[in-house]
Amino acid sequence: MSTSSHRKASLTLAALALLLGAAAHAQTLYKLIDKNGKVTYSEEAPKNFDGKVIRIDIDPNANRATLPKYEPKAAPAPAARATAAPAKAPDAAALRERVATRRAALEAAQNNPGEEDVQWVGNAGGGTRRVPTPAYQRRLAELERSLKEAEDELEAAQKNAR
Repeated sequence: MSTSSHRKASLTLAALALLLGAAAHAQTLYKLIDKNGKVTYSEEAPKNFDGKVIRIDIDPNANRATLPKYEPKAAPAPAARATAAPAKAPDAAALRERVATRRAALEAAQNNPGEEDVQWVGNAGGGTRRVPTPAYQRRLAELERSLKEAEDELEAAQKNAR
Protein backbone atom coordinates (compact mmCIF):
# COMPACT_ATOMS: atom_id res chain seq x y z
CA MET A 1 0.00 0.00 0.00
CA SER A 2 1.40 3.41 -0.94
CA THR A 3 1.95 6.17 1.58
CA SER A 4 -0.82 8.40 0.15
CA SER A 5 -3.41 5.58 0.13
CA HIS A 6 -2.33 4.60 3.64
CA ARG A 7 -2.77 8.23 4.75
CA LYS A 8 -6.23 8.41 3.10
CA ALA A 9 -7.31 5.20 4.82
CA SER A 10 -6.08 6.50 8.19
CA LEU A 11 -7.91 9.80 7.73
CA THR A 12 -11.09 7.99 6.70
CA LEU A 13 -10.92 5.73 9.76
CA ALA A 14 -10.25 8.70 12.04
CA ALA A 15 -13.22 10.61 10.60
CA LEU A 16 -15.45 7.55 10.97
CA ALA A 17 -14.35 7.05 14.59
CA LEU A 18 -15.01 10.73 15.32
CA LEU A 19 -18.52 10.54 13.85
CA LEU A 20 -19.36 7.34 15.73
CA GLY A 21 -18.02 8.77 18.97
CA ALA A 22 -20.13 11.91 18.59
CA ALA A 23 -23.27 9.85 17.85
CA ALA A 24 -22.71 7.66 20.90
CA HIS A 25 -21.92 10.66 23.09
CA ALA A 26 -25.30 12.41 22.99
CA GLN A 27 -28.81 11.68 21.85
CA THR A 28 -31.58 14.17 21.20
CA LEU A 29 -35.30 13.83 21.86
CA TYR A 30 -38.04 16.38 21.37
CA LYS A 31 -40.86 16.84 23.86
CA LEU A 32 -43.98 18.05 22.05
CA ILE A 33 -46.79 19.72 23.99
CA ASP A 34 -49.90 20.49 21.92
CA LYS A 35 -52.45 23.24 22.60
CA ASN A 36 -54.52 20.78 24.73
CA GLY A 37 -51.54 19.96 26.96
CA LYS A 38 -50.98 16.47 25.51
CA VAL A 39 -47.32 15.46 25.72
CA THR A 40 -45.59 13.22 23.18
CA TYR A 41 -41.95 12.54 22.39
CA SER A 42 -40.18 12.31 19.05
CA GLU A 43 -36.66 11.55 17.86
CA GLU A 44 -37.02 14.10 15.05
CA ALA A 45 -37.84 17.79 15.21
CA PRO A 46 -41.40 18.32 13.95
CA LYS A 47 -42.26 20.58 11.04
CA ASN A 48 -45.18 23.02 11.34
CA PHE A 49 -46.12 21.77 14.83
CA ASP A 50 -48.77 23.93 16.52
CA GLY A 51 -47.52 23.78 20.10
CA LYS A 52 -44.45 23.91 22.29
CA VAL A 53 -41.31 21.96 21.30
CA ILE A 54 -38.63 21.30 23.91
CA ARG A 55 -35.29 19.87 22.81
CA ILE A 56 -33.86 17.31 25.24
CA ASP A 57 -30.20 16.39 24.89
CA ILE A 58 -29.40 13.08 26.58
CA ASP A 59 -25.89 12.02 27.53
CA PRO A 60 -25.98 8.20 27.94
CA ASN A 61 -22.68 8.30 29.83
CA ALA A 62 -24.21 10.56 32.50
CA ASN A 63 -26.93 8.00 33.24
CA ARG A 64 -24.85 5.47 35.09
CA ALA A 65 -25.16 4.32 38.66
CA THR A 66 -22.71 2.70 40.98
CA LEU A 67 -24.53 0.28 43.23
CA PRO A 68 -23.43 -0.22 46.81
CA LYS A 69 -22.07 -3.59 47.85
CA TYR A 70 -24.62 -5.92 49.40
CA GLU A 71 -23.94 -6.66 53.04
CA PRO A 72 -26.44 -9.04 54.65
CA LYS A 73 -27.67 -8.05 58.08
CA ALA A 74 -27.06 -10.44 60.93
CA ALA A 75 -30.16 -11.97 62.52
CA PRO A 76 -30.88 -10.73 66.05
CA ALA A 77 -29.76 -12.99 68.85
CA PRO A 78 -32.46 -15.37 70.13
CA ALA A 79 -32.23 -13.85 73.64
CA ALA A 80 -33.03 -10.40 72.27
CA ARG A 81 -36.21 -11.71 70.64
CA ALA A 82 -37.38 -13.47 73.80
CA THR A 83 -36.94 -10.42 76.04
CA ALA A 84 -38.72 -7.95 73.76
CA ALA A 85 -42.05 -6.81 75.17
CA PRO A 86 -45.07 -7.70 73.04
CA ALA A 87 -46.46 -4.75 71.15
CA LYS A 88 -49.80 -3.45 72.34
CA ALA A 89 -52.53 -4.02 69.76
CA PRO A 90 -54.21 -0.82 68.52
CA ASP A 91 -57.84 -0.37 69.53
CA ALA A 92 -60.73 -0.81 67.06
CA ALA A 93 -61.22 2.94 66.58
CA ALA A 94 -57.57 3.41 65.62
CA LEU A 95 -57.79 0.45 63.25
CA ARG A 96 -60.96 1.83 61.60
CA GLU A 97 -59.19 5.17 61.17
CA ARG A 98 -56.20 3.40 59.61
CA VAL A 99 -58.50 1.58 57.14
CA ALA A 100 -60.29 4.82 56.24
CA THR A 101 -57.00 6.68 55.73
CA ARG A 102 -55.53 3.96 53.51
CA ARG A 103 -58.76 3.62 51.51
CA ALA A 104 -58.79 7.40 50.92
CA ALA A 105 -55.13 7.31 49.80
CA LEU A 106 -55.86 4.49 47.32
CA GLU A 107 -58.95 6.23 45.92
CA ALA A 108 -57.05 9.51 45.56
CA ALA A 109 -54.25 7.77 43.66
CA GLN A 110 -56.72 5.93 41.41
CA ASN A 111 -58.88 8.99 40.67
CA ASN A 112 -56.12 11.59 40.32
CA PRO A 113 -53.05 10.18 38.54
CA GLY A 114 -50.32 12.74 38.07
CA GLU A 115 -48.60 13.59 34.80
CA GLU A 116 -45.70 11.29 35.77
CA ASP A 117 -48.14 8.40 36.45
CA VAL A 118 -49.29 7.93 32.84
CA GLN A 119 -47.63 7.87 29.48
CA TRP A 120 -49.11 8.29 26.03
CA VAL A 121 -48.68 5.36 23.66
CA GLY A 122 -49.49 5.37 19.95
CA ASN A 123 -52.12 2.97 18.60
CA ALA A 124 -51.55 0.91 15.45
CA GLY A 125 -54.54 2.58 13.78
CA GLY A 126 -53.43 6.08 14.73
CA GLY A 127 -54.00 8.29 17.74
CA THR A 128 -52.69 7.79 21.23
CA ARG A 129 -53.98 6.39 24.49
CA ARG A 130 -53.05 6.79 28.16
CA VAL A 131 -51.20 3.90 29.76
CA PRO A 132 -50.23 3.75 33.44
CA THR A 133 -46.49 3.69 34.06
CA PRO A 134 -44.94 0.68 35.82
CA ALA A 135 -44.06 2.89 38.81
CA TYR A 136 -47.70 4.03 39.10
CA GLN A 137 -48.91 0.42 38.87
CA ARG A 138 -46.49 -0.59 41.65
CA ARG A 139 -47.66 2.33 43.80
CA LEU A 140 -51.32 1.34 43.34
CA ALA A 141 -50.50 -2.29 44.17
CA GLU A 142 -48.67 -1.19 47.34
CA LEU A 143 -51.63 1.00 48.38
CA GLU A 144 -54.02 -1.91 47.76
CA ARG A 145 -51.80 -4.26 49.78
CA SER A 146 -51.58 -1.75 52.62
CA LEU A 147 -55.38 -1.32 52.66
CA LYS A 148 -55.90 -5.09 52.69
CA GLU A 149 -53.49 -5.46 55.64
CA ALA A 150 -55.34 -2.78 57.60
CA GLU A 151 -58.72 -4.39 56.83
CA ASP A 152 -57.44 -7.82 57.89
CA GLU A 153 -56.01 -6.38 61.11
CA LEU A 154 -59.33 -4.67 61.90
CA GLU A 155 -61.26 -7.87 61.20
CA ALA A 156 -58.95 -9.89 63.48
CA ALA A 157 -59.29 -7.31 66.27
CA GLN A 158 -63.10 -7.39 65.96
CA LYS A 159 -63.11 -11.20 66.15
CA ASN A 160 -60.89 -11.14 69.26
CA ALA A 161 -63.17 -8.58 70.92
CA ARG A 162 -66.20 -10.93 70.68
